[in-house]
Amino acid sequence: MRKGRIERNTAETRILVEVDLDGTGTYDLSTGIGFLDHMIEQFSRHSLIDLTCRVDGDLHVDQHHTTEDSAIAIGQAILQALGDKGGIGRYGTAYSPMDETLARVALDISGRPWLAWNAAFTQPRLGEMDTELIEHWFHSVAQAAGITLHVELLYGANNHHIAESIFKGFARAMRTAVELDPRKGGAVPSTKGQLGG
Repeated sequence: MRKGRIERNTAETRILVEVDLDGTGTYDLSTGIGFLDHMIEQFSRHSLIDLTCRVDGDLHVDQHHTTEDSAIAIGQAILQALGDKGGIGRYGTAYSPMDETLARVALDISGRPWLAWNAAFTQPRLGEMDTELIEHWFHSVAQAAGITLHVELLYGANNHHIAESIFKGFARAMRTAVELDPRKGGAVPSTKGQLGG
């Protein structure tokens, strides 16, 4: 039962996140930011990670705290669900095409958080979401989950396609990385005997 549950309440946001790494990609999302909901839906559906994410945030200020804190809670819930990480694939890579756009995402559930980001948007918002917050969402997830994450836009023109291609690529890479490999017999995939540090 590789599940995680995080309740994170601050003066800026109140959040409930639940994940099931062995799910079917079902989701129950309400962040208050329509485009962010749409992107997290893509992550859940294509990673096959069941995900609940309900956020009551200070959107009267701006979207920063809601975006950041939702990512932190999702990352923490994934980390919790992974336990000692025994038997996981650990690495994941995906090329994600969407019409004229192609993104590449590679990650390592290493316990050493890092985000290498090589993507840009040419418009300030998608729906009501500030596009600068998309990179910040991935940075916050990587930090909270202990993931080394590399995101690269190879090419693309439509900003919606760029964002969706990146989220779907992240989903497919995570699916590979969190899946259990029966040949590992539950062993932690590291010569050190642990992941992190």
